Amino acid sequence: MISVIIVEPETAGNVGAVARVMKNFGFSNLILVNPKCNHLSKDAVDRASHAKDILEKAKATKSIPNLDYLIATTGKIGTDYNLARSPLNPKQLAEKVSRIQNSVGIVFGRESFGLTNTEIAQCDFTVTINASKKYPILNLSHAVAIVLYELHAVTGKEKIHNFAVMNAKEKEQMLKLIDKALDKMEFATAGKKLTQKKLWKRMIGKSMLTKREAFALMGFLRKL
Repeated sequence: MISVIIVEPETAGNVGAVARVMKNFGFSNLILVNPKCNHLSKDAVDRASHAKDILEKAKATKSIPNLDYLIATTGKIGTDYNLARSPLNPKQLAEKVSRIQNSVGIVFGRESFGLTNTEIAQCDFTVTINASKKYPILNLSHAVAIVLYELHAVTGKEKIHNFAVMNAKEKEQMLKLIDKALDKMEFATAGKKLTQKKLWKRMIGKSMLTKREAFALMGFLRKL
């Protein structure tokens, strides 16, 4: 199940527009983290048009929920050295997500400045939309529309394989085993060890290992 998560939305009309594009592409789970506007206001409902039901059942939370997979969206990408901001594009994201049945949250940031580094670090990996370098930051509802379009385009096709993928609890156990192995190794600096831990967190998140693959790798790490 895929949820659209908006962190601290500031404009009710934008939330309504997001609900509308969710309805366009067949998505219904909207989560608002610490919203700064009233998502049931007249402006929001008017912009939502026939998607008022999505606004009415939207969940408001104080923090980003702990789902099996969280994917951060950003218009500010980094280099290979900035692990947290090394992204996939929406089509690559769709191809990964279409194979699984786990709970997945696509996390969008504030209209004014997007997601913080801390919020991005909470997520498994990032996705970005390839826009003009002169003006790469999209309107919130436009960004949601592009990502959901790619997801709809892939999930609407007949699936040949549909594997059981490791969930949040199994992923957490995997990362604990990796951290334990890294803690036994010597590094030139504490920063290099931390970089390794961040790198493995991103790789495990992006890989979306099947349960069988995850259990085999955990078995190897325990023996290691």
